[in-house]
Amino acid sequence: MAFSLARRLRAGETVYTAWCTLASPIVVESLAREGYTAVTLDQQHGLWDTAATVSAIGAIHHAGAAPIVRVPFSQFPSVSRALDFGAEGVIMPLISTPADARAFVAAAKFPPLGERSWGPHRAMTLGGLSDAGAHLREANDITVTIAMIETRQALDNLDAIVGTDGIDAIFVGPYDLSVALSGGKQVDPLSADVEKALDRIVAAARKAGKVPGVYCPDAVRAVTLAKRGFRFLAVASDLLMLRAGAAAEMKVLRG
Repeated sequence: MAFSLARRLRAGETVYTAWCTLASPIVVESLAREGYTAVTLDQQHGLWDTAATVSAIGAIHHAGAAPIVRVPFSQFPSVSRALDFGAEGVIMPLISTPADARAFVAAAKFPPLGERSWGPHRAMTLGGLSDAGAHLREANDITVTIAMIETRQALDNLDAIVGTDGIDAIFVGPYDLSVALSGGKQVDPLSADVEKALDRIVAAARKAGKVPGVYCPDAVRAVTLAKRGFRFLAVASDLLMLRAGAAAEMKVLRG
């Protein structure tokens, strides 16, 4: 299956991604087959090691969805590895300055836009691509760089970050942003300060021609924020879904 995430986003589609912390290729494949356009593997706070990530990316591809990897904070070498494994997009946490954004692009994009080294053999296989030269020419366009906005400094540098050549999308971490905006006093992704920041971020992304994204704790919040202009939305997580399903069953069993 050819890469689809970048094409869908360029076409103006709203993309919902499942969010997975449990290192289980079967879980991510199951979520992809339920109809999610994309499935994100969270290496930052999840349990994904290299072997599980490689297996899961293949499972997501074969299930017809786009695999995305959130790499750990400041682990720029992990960006190109995720793309080499076949990820169609990479999310980098805590992009707070233009220098952070440029470092992200350097790791994710081939020259002349970035400094990524050559080695996407697994990615080419999963994408049904055999011509190395053709892939090199199109790779920067078919892989999506997603910079996380989750600090006061990021908001101060918002226009410069979204305007960085090679940054394709921005992604709000509302929990960390709420901690930052409250001075470490609360975790409230629905706070007035976060709500105000969300509108500002959507406007800045639109002005720069970039895709605004956000993490949502459930589908209701995702639909609400899609109506406010967000086009790349993560919905809940595999662990939250598992616990909610188990809680619903236990409620019946306990009467």
